[in-house]
Amino acid sequence: MKVFRVTGEINKPNLATSFAKEIIAEKSEHAIEKVYTELGSKHRVKRYHIKIISAVEVQADDIQDEILKKLVLGE
Repeated sequence: MKVFRVTGEINKPNLATSFAKEIIAEKSEHAIEKVYTELGSKHRVKRYHIKIISAVEVQADDIQDEILKKLVLGE
């Protein structure tokens, strides 16, 4: 599995913010889909309010999320 950093914006009438999430997935498309589902379930944001800017693969040394880093590196 690979780690992807997905960045984007939420443009909802009462919530306008940007985000960056690190996700474990096989492909970048799967990581984007996971972000849509997580934001929709946790923040009640519809897909058309979410704008994905980029989804790039992150090397193991550059992972910022400590839990993901432990999973990937096996420490």
